[in-house]
Amino acid sequence: MDGKRASTTAGNPIKCRAAIARKAGEPLVIEEVIVAPPNHHEVRIKIICTSLCHTDVTFWKLEHPPAIFPIILGHEAVGVVESVGEGVHEVVEGDTVIPIFLADCGECKDCLSSKSNLCSKFPPRPSRGMKRDETSRFTDINGETLYHFLNVSSFSEYTVVDIAHVTKIDPIIPANRACLLSCGVSTGVGAAWKTAKVEAGTTVAIFGLGAIGLAVAEGARLCGAKRIIGIDVNQDKCEIGKKFGVTDFVNSSNIGDKALSQIIIEMTDGGADYCFECVGLTSLMNEAYASCRKGWGKIVMVGIDHPGAMLTLSSFEILHSGKSLMGSFFGGLKPKSDIHLLEKLYLDKELKLDEFVTHEVNFDDINKAFDLLLEGKSLRCVIYMNK
Repeated sequence: MDGKRASTTAGNPIKCRAAIARKAGEPLVIEEVIVAPPNHHEVRIKIICTSLCHTDVTFWKLEHPPAIFPIILGHEAVGVVESVGEGVHEVVEGDTVIPIFLADCGECKDCLSSKSNLCSKFPPRPSRGMKRDETSRFTDINGETLYHFLNVSSFSEYTVVDIAHVTKIDPIIPANRACLLSCGVSTGVGAAWKTAKVEAGTTVAIFGLGAIGLAVAEGARLCGAKRIIGIDVNQDKCEIGKKFGVTDFVNSSNIGDKALSQIIIEMTDGGADYCFECVGLTSLMNEAYASCRKGWGKIVMVGIDHPGAMLTLSSFEILHSGKSLMGSFFGGLKPKSDIHLLEKLYLDKELKLDEFVTHEVNFDDINKAFDLLLEGKSLRCVIYMNK
């Protein structure tokens, strides 16, 4: 990665290229944009590479609020600090960093507690611009405002991110692996490690073996789970899952008249100790709940359905089953501390990152990354800004 050097562009607007989503579901358009210098508590980052997450695709396809256009998507990335605004002391020009959609201000009650990663100073919610003033740092060549995405907007050669969303990392980690720690892999591994606190020797069931579900499997493997059951409609995920510790596979499209939960209960003699819903379907969440062991079972919701989706659970069942149902946002990880633990696990060859990268493309071919994900052919496609 780039070494530290004095910036010759600090304090000035930068003209660069960005992939802009102008209409829902239409191919991104690479255009020249103007990226303003960072304000107080902000960092301008030169993006080295970014990866495509399903969340990018979800918002790209949205036609109604919280959708907004034109927007610069992208939120899994790694880059080098080009310049910093006043009040920034954590990083300096030339530092290698990953921008993370979830804030870690280090000051609020939640950030100071070991029990939460949900910053209350900068709560996780859709924002059109920078969190502190709600204004954008992006304009196109004609002066039109371009909106930010999840506090990152990494589909641009340069972006501006609040310091609360920036984590410094070891530059020894290859850029095309470091970017994965910015969202998906960290979310899945953290869901098993930090949220569920999977214990050694236990049984885990994972509903959905996309990148997040496979990362949950990786987290469960690292925690010492004895049995990891992967559930998916894609038979190819059977072999793929084995790379991340999946010991058993259920193709939920080939179970006949049986309920999925019945299959899992029979396989586990009463239910899995931990169940993770990684697709974002309330119907599947109900199956995950039913598949979990009574008395001590934990059900963790990692996937997200549309905002109005409601769960329907029997109050009698909740009272008498003794199960715990919880949500996991960014895997319960604190960006500025827990990411460093994942770094070390990767460098020590314990955490698998390489296996998640199935494709790599140049920035000019960014729409190919969307096609690969929509066709179910990729786990993570890394996009190089200048390869």
